[in-house]
Amino acid sequence: MPELPEVETVRDGLARHVLGARVASVEVLRDYSVRHQDGGPEAFVAALTGARLDAAARRGKFLWLELANVAAGEDSAVPARALVAHLGMSGQLLVRSGDLSDRHRHLRVRLALEQSDGTEAALDFVDMRTFGRLVVAPLVATPDGAAGGLGTHRPLVPEPAAHIARDLLDPALDETALVDALRRRRTGVKRALLDQTLVSGVGNIYADEALWRARLHFARPTDTLRRAEATRLLEAAEQVMRESLAQGGTSFDALYVNVNGASGYYSRSLAVYGQEGRPCPRCGTPVRRDAFMNRSSFTCPRCQPRPRNGRW
Repeated sequence: MPELPEVETVRDGLARHVLGARVASVEVLRDYSVRHQDGGPEAFVAALTGARLDAAARRGKFLWLELANVAAGEDSAVPARALVAHLGMSGQLLVRSGDLSDRHRHLRVRLALEQSDGTEAALDFVDMRTFGRLVVAPLVATPDGAAGGLGTHRPLVPEPAAHIARDLLDPALDETALVDALRRRRTGVKRALLDQTLVSGVGNIYADEALWRARLHFARPTDTLRRAEATRLLEAAEQVMRESLAQGGTSFDALYVNVNGASGYYSRSLAVYGQEGRPCPRCGTPVRRDAFMNRSSFTCPRCQPRPRNGRW
């Protein structure tokens, strides 16, 4: 599943390739991909047609394109709506130019674009497993008055993403408050990292990598963390995601690509995730895999000893 660095790579690509473009037309080839749209596919098409794409923003794993309805006279007004995307397990947003007759076999939604220079392009939502989704949703005010997420200066966030916390790459994140909130939880530390209402964007891969760097076992109770340990863990999570972002994200197969179809290479740098039986890069102990929340957790038994009476 795409995690924060992968989604941020896509957001950055959208910011560079489609902003200022006008949506000339919309095709919904699979209704399920817009299943959360009030009014169904027809309302989705109507809300997007004629709109200009004004900003590409992200909070956690949610990304959105702010919409200005030029035809309705909103050219200079604060946008009231956004095209929101959640990539799910296999969703891709691909920018096409040139010959637009070539269509991916898993194409679900296509936005035909008129670029600011007069050329034509397309923004394709491709999703093999169909867990991803698109929706045009209203923008609501952020509770703290800060920008809604990375990529926008406006204190607005799409309604579907309003319930999730800020992420570790968000300039408006209150790190001190996050450390306090983490230590107040009464759960295992990995469960807390995966809780999108505490801190968004951290998924299974980067949680395991951050815990390894911080020398903490995934079952360590959060209310036993010292402030220095909690701080070290969050710094490790931010660091590993920034390193992954610099390499374009983590790709294990052809499912995750950026807007130009290129895969990320951070999978070659993973210390423990998916490395069962291989030597820990730090101490050489074989990496262990444990079942965790219908998924897997990978740890070094020596660097990350399991706590006594640890809660899973």
